[in-house]
Amino acid sequence: MRRFSADYLERTREGLWADTDALAALGLPERASVLDVGCGTGELSRVLARECPGRVVGADRDPALLAHVEVPAVRADAYTLPFPDDSFDLVVCQALLVNLPDPERALREFARVARESVAAIEPDNAAVAVESSVDREADLAREARRRYVDGVGTDVALGSRLDDLFAAAGLRNVRLDRRDHEQRVEPPYSEAELEAAGRKARGDAIRERREEMAGDGETLDALRADWRAMGREVVEQVQAGTYRRREVVPFHVAVGDVSD
Repeated sequence: MRRFSADYLERTREGLWADTDALAALGLPERASVLDVGCGTGELSRVLARECPGRVVGADRDPALLAHVEVPAVRADAYTLPFPDDSFDLVVCQALLVNLPDPERALREFARVARESVAAIEPDNAAVAVESSVDREADLAREARRRYVDGVGTDVALGSRLDDLFAAAGLRNVRLDRRDHEQRVEPPYSEAELEAAGRKARGDAIRERREEMAGDGETLDALRADWRAMGREVVEQVQAGTYRRREVVPFHVAVGDVSD
């Protein structure tokens, strides 16, 4: 399983649940206990604690991330949760299954621990859409995303196929919803947005994901060079106050019951 920094998780999930309508199927007001598996820095955990009147517990294998979680949390692996059968009304995860080599195994473990239901909120990373005032950014983002989807060792586009995955794991009465997470960059720019522009100019995204991207060394070197040139244009537009960017990541929400 891949690891992510606290800064990355907080940056990419910022504002995701400002609107909680897509979580309605989780039935949070009626749950007495909820487990958030792969909770990371606790962005979803905070929403669960706000919407659920009962006990909310986080679980993640990375102790550095757990240090940021505001609800009670335990260090745990998604395949072997340290809880007896039927410990929580609901077991939920967000952007976890796309990072696991065997997501069905994880769902079966969630179902063991859940008394009532299992839920997953997962992106379709193959369907991310980018618009930018820098002409080349959308095309380069599309190419980098394609190489990442083709090269990474897990199914990072499984969000749109959660119903099949839930059925394979033995979950019943599956309900589906979708939440498109939109992030905009426009003036005035935040410190995080200024840092993101600098990361583009350095080609950090390609360097950091290089081992997970399809293509030979020469191809990926060329992609990074193009990415850095694009990043310099981003920096120039930021300095001029004209840079604008819109990214939409589709998140799919599935809820299934452990029995009829």
